Amino acid sequence: MTRVTAGRVGKPHGLDGSFYVEGARHELAEGTSLTVSGATHVIARRAGTDERPLIRLDGVEDPRTLRGEVLLVEDELGEGEWLAEDLVGLRVPGMGTVARVVDSPSCSLLELDDGTLIPFVEDAVSEVDTEAREIRVNRDFLA
Repeated sequence: MTRVTAGRVGKPHGLDGSFYVEGARHELAEGTSLTVSGATHVIARRAGTDERPLIRLDGVEDPRTLRGEVLLVEDELGEGEWLAEDLVGLRVPGMGTVARVVDSPSCSLLELDDGTLIPFVEDAVSEVDTEAREIRVNRDFLA
């Protein structure tokens, strides 16, 4: 098990510390432990929809201070999934090295050391080979 992104702290709702989760990528059931800003909290309340969950975390009185922070949950990585930290430092032949992975509204982006952004989608990335420390991209898609 490893910690993976479950979404981001979104807009507060009501006065009880509840907030919407932006970009939800996990079920987020009541009783689930989440890590946000280095602290672990348990989901005390779950409402809303699967696309736009509304949650309240034990110990979080004012979610406005956490707005935009990544919510992490323990989960298994699936086939074709990588942690951002596993991609940083990999070479993109003829283009550079991955400096960081940026979470954008539509997809993750690989930011190369020269500032070039590559969408981390199947059409743009043809292969990730962590053993060879290399990511191959479809240059025709990027043009």
